[in-house]
Amino acid sequence: ICLVFANNDSVFSYFGMVGAMFSIVLLGCIVWVHHMFMVGIDARSLAFFSSATMVIGVPTGIKVFSWLYMLRSSWFRVSDPVFWWIIGFIFLFTVGGV
Repeated sequence: ICLVFANNDSVFSYFGMVGAMFSIVLLGCIVWVHHMFMVGIDARSLAFFSSATMVIGVPTGIKVFSWLYMLRSSWFRVSDPVFWWIIGFIFLFTVGGV
């Protein structure tokens, strides 16, 4: 649906990837700091959970930002029901991940 709606022939773009990387680093640092202060974890577990978080978080962030960049560069109308379906999906996907 997203590719047809945006009329693009590629899913990812340069700016979508850069935005995803910066935001994942920022959000990852915030989440990491929260967990380190709450748990008091040792160095070995710290390395494991940090790498596991990055393995899961980076592809997810790239996907969400590619969807947002796709919507920004598309010909959408706000009154189009497909647009609101995509916005709702992105919102629920993001809130569910947080």
